[in-house]
Formats: sequence, structure tokens, C-alpha cells
Amino acid sequence: MSKAVIAPAGRQVILDTETTGLDPRQGHRIIEIACLEMISRRVSREPKNTFYKRINPEREIDEGATQIHGISLEDLEHEPKFVDIVDGFLEYIHGAEVIIHNAPFDVGFINAELKRLNRPPINEICTITDTLAMARDIFPGKKNSLDALCERFEIDNSARTFHGALLDTELLAEVYMAMTRGQDSLAIGLEAASGKASGADGRIILAARPAKLKVIRADAEELRQHGEHIGRLDKVSQGKAVWKLV
Repeated sequence: MSKAVIAPAGRQVILDTETTGLDPRQGHRIIEIACLEMISRRVSREPKNTFYKRINPEREIDEGATQIHGISLEDLEHEPKFVDIVDGFLEYIHGAEVIIHNAPFDVGFINAELKRLNRPPINEICTITDTLAMARDIFPGKKNSLDALCERFEIDNSARTFHGALLDTELLAEVYMAMTRGQDSLAIGLEAASGKASGADGRIILAARPAKLKVIRADAEELRQHGEHIGRLDKVSQGKAVWKLV
């Protein structure tokens, strides 16, 4: 493996896989892997900043899996094997925070592939954030699938007729941004209501706040105009303006 560059501060990678089945312990393998780069909450979709590969799994694909992602073994006959893409993949995620929905599933498959090649597990070269665990903390008792979260945050997932690794990373990036909105500002968004933010491991932690905020007070003319506006509202509402100064 070539020496990986040091990841930029704040570099995150949104990752998703598609597989031949549900259990790597039964020999199921990865057939598609997609990664999007996000730095300082800005997602890059330029090909040079993404990692996307279809992979020949060297085994049959379960019919049930094909019904979910629409990929057959014939589609992958001329694609590279995992051993052919592993170096580029590990270099891409090296040192990043890797964001995955239902991380144990994808991590289990990736680590099974790495173990076949006598490589260390993914957890040793990057950190993992599970957005499903985050969603369960924020929305306990509710559906927290990727589709459910897209609906909750009004994210358009109409193109998701099949599960696809590349499309799912794009949707997950939007979901993650919506779930963590406010962490880079004055806690505006979901965490603002609770005074909490989500940590890298999916747990809820206290959100950081600036030590000192600049206060800009209204001048006399602004106060006069405000008073006149509130007076008009009070008149129209027949004395029910709740903003009226006492």
C-alpha cells in the first residue's frame, strides 16, 4: 500500500456498500463501494474527490440481494476484485471520520474483506460514526431507516428505486447534515432545542457554545420604529400583541 497523505482537519467520508447477501460470516462479499468526501461540512461530488468501485465478488449473488440493489453477477464479470481496489480504498479513508448508516453491517463486510488479505481492520485506520445510532438517540422509538430519515428531513429520495451505494452516500450526506445542523454555528437546528449535539461515536453530548457573544443594541431611531410597528400590530389585533413593551 502506498503511503497515505495526512487527512485534512475536519475531513469526513460518507460511505456505503452493496453486497451479495446479508452475512459476511457465510461468505457473502462486497459488490459495490462508494465514498463521498466532506470537509468542513462541504460535500465534494467531483470524481477526483470521490471513491466509487463496482467489484467482482467471485461468488453468486443472492436473489433477494439483487432485488434490493438490482445488480447481477453478469453485471460484475469484468469489474476488478476487492484485492485490486483495496490499496486505493484504504488510502482514501485513511485518517478520516467515516460516516455510515448502520455501520456494523458495512464495517463487518469491509473487515471480512480485509481479513482475507491479511490487512488490519478498518477501525485501525479511521474512526467510524454510525448515523443509525445517532438517529435512534435523537428519534427514539421511531423508524430511522435512510428512507424514513429522508422523509423526516424532506430530502428528495425519489430516485432511490433500487439501493445503490453512490446514491445512498449522497442521501446520507444530506441526512447527516440535517441531523447535526447547528454544531458549526449557534446550535441552530435539532440540537438547539435540547442543548445537545452528537459525538463521533453517535452518542449525545453537550453542544459547545461561544464563551462570549457580541451584543448589538438598537439605537433610538430603531426603537422608535419598532414601537410604531408594535403599536400597529396591537391595534389590528385589538390589544393582543404579545410583543408590546410594558
